[in-house]
Amino acid sequence: MQQPLAQVEQIAWLKVVDVNYTGAFLDWGLKKNLLIPFSEQHQELNVGDYHLVKLLLDEQQRVVATTKINRYIQDSSPYFKVGQKVSLIIADKTDIGVKAIINHSHWGMLYQNELFKPVSKGQTLDGYIKHIREDFKIDLTLYQPSYRSEVETLADKIIAKLKANNGRLAVNDKTPPEQIYQQFGVSKKVFKQSLSALFKQRKIIIEETGIRLT
Repeated sequence: MQQPLAQVEQIAWLKVVDVNYTGAFLDWGLKKNLLIPFSEQHQELNVGDYHLVKLLLDEQQRVVATTKINRYIQDSSPYFKVGQKVSLIIADKTDIGVKAIINHSHWGMLYQNELFKPVSKGQTLDGYIKHIREDFKIDLTLYQPSYRSEVETLADKIIAKLKANNGRLAVNDKTPPEQIYQQFGVSKKVFKQSLSALFKQRKIIIEETGIRLT
């Protein structure tokens, strides 16, 4: 049995495989390709391109797709909870980070200074609700917001940064909180705990001017 790559009411990152007088057609995992009528295209679509689309039923109850996804995705919601695990689809980059679609229904933001691994448009991955602002817009994180996992995750990032900088970094437990947040996207408390863990594991040496790999 063939299974489609997405269901009705879901968002998906699909490839255009044909264009004709009817519209554009997407590969969605089934033998019969998925139609995007011209009226549901926000721009001209070309064979070989990938697009974020929403699957829906047309007036004849046929499954079709649309690239006009903004009309179906809400900017805010009071119903999510901080720490809640959600499914994310990476969308467009902005000046401050990357927009992501939460559970096929809401927009959220992954901030650039908290992205410690590359992500690409259309990528699907798990994330967490980090913060819900006063206007109910949603900030996201890719890391489980528990203190223990945050410390361990940061420790890995510190080692990676040390290796990428000839084994030395000009930060230590006396570095101002603002500088730590700018460089690592975490509080000074979490940063100091990560340094302590790495020091106890004899992976780093803490010096007056910074830290270095052992």
